[in-house]
Amino acid sequence: MTQALTTLADRVTGQVIRPGDAGYDEARRVWNGAIDAHPAAVVRCATADDVVAVVRLAQDQRMELAVRGGGHGVAGFGTRDGAIVADLSPMQHVDVDDAAATARAGGGTTWGRLNDVTAAHGTATPGGIISTTGIGGLTLGGGIGYLNRAHGLTCDNLLSARVVTAAGEQLTASEDEHPDLFWALRGGGGNFGVVTEFTYRLHAIPENVLVGLQFFELTDGPAVFAHFRDTISAAPREYGGYPAMHLAPPLPFIPEDRVGEPFAVVVSCWTGDPADGERFLAGIRGVAPPAAEMVAPMPYPAVNALFDPLLPPGTRSYWKNAFVTELPDEAIAVHVEHGARLPVVTGTMHLYTLDGAPREVASDATAFGHRDARYVANIAGMWADPADDERMIRWVRDYFAALRPYTEPGGYTNFASADDAPRAAEDLGANHARLTEVKRRYDPDNLFHLNQNVPPSPVPPPRPRTA
Repeated sequence: MTQALTTLADRVTGQVIRPGDAGYDEARRVWNGAIDAHPAAVVRCATADDVVAVVRLAQDQRMELAVRGGGHGVAGFGTRDGAIVADLSPMQHVDVDDAAATARAGGGTTWGRLNDVTAAHGTATPGGIISTTGIGGLTLGGGIGYLNRAHGLTCDNLLSARVVTAAGEQLTASEDEHPDLFWALRGGGGNFGVVTEFTYRLHAIPENVLVGLQFFELTDGPAVFAHFRDTISAAPREYGGYPAMHLAPPLPFIPEDRVGEPFAVVVSCWTGDPADGERFLAGIRGVAPPAAEMVAPMPYPAVNALFDPLLPPGTRSYWKNAFVTELPDEAIAVHVEHGARLPVVTGTMHLYTLDGAPREVASDATAFGHRDARYVANIAGMWADPADDERMIRWVRDYFAALRPYTEPGGYTNFASADDAPRAAEDLGANHARLTEVKRRYDPDNLFHLNQNVPPSPVPPPRPRTA
């Protein structure tokens, strides 16, 4: 294997980093600081041909292959002990076609970079809520964020993808070319190849959007959550927001003596007329007086980066999530009770809505099939100190167990922790069987298995690992 990696270094444009090389410790890290793997090599792929070379080496040497875009996956699938890592982070080109209202972006692009470039053209495509997240993982898993109600999931706005398959071939997947692969890429995760370039549909967006962070006393939490539940379906599509549970962070608009206390929160993003947005947020304010709030216009890329300072690379993370169809008062009580027990300020629960445009797409039109759900409840344990590992993981699990009677089978794969991997069939729902067939056509040996894995049908024998 040593000789094979040396030969690879001579063939690729990007850098091959191995144990003992300068920068290895930095190269092997992913965003989740609880993941501490030591891969055999990290290849910083500069071109699609570099990716082809890595895929072929992994096949020839029977090595495990990890694929990393932004490296934000909570499960840490972008690395593995002894694996070869195809790190796409150098591939961050973004090209906007104003006439076609599309953007082409390299597979290692982050949402911050994509949003900065498209915003300069007065456009955006639905993304996430953290700017350092990679476009690849979020898109392939579905894509939930502020613009969903108006424009659908991220995967609903994917027009084509350039893919390196397990055979080392480069294909274009779209409605017209390899439509089965294109269907699977939109929600089926990284099971089917390495996407080296994404082409998205763009939507007009104002220079500034209205943002609201409204913190409510716990005693008002049930009324605030219930108001959101009862009004979101009729809300204008310009509204993208969600209720949450947070400890108050040290922000200028939070009274100093309230920092660290638990609150029910509504996070809002309004992309329409600012006056209409102010009236909409006033309706939330009418349910109960906020203990603290910030309502202000800001550029959309800034909205996408609001939570970045709280969640730097190296943040230790453990999450649990589930789809939610109904939100009875009993479930709201669980959120308020367990949200109040948050151990550290960076932990949270976000109740993202799937209302609006995502529900207008048929459940079998893409691999993301849970479109009958109204929400995704994400219980996100995030912390800095390893000494907090046990209590943070216990908080997430206790919260999830208490909420389980009010959720649906399965969850959103992009929010899954490593111990959720065995439930991939539940997470992908009724589309799982079809995904196994697509997997067999494009990855019959399950080379791409470091993910919420969809095994090919029939299942191949285990791949022997090279030491």
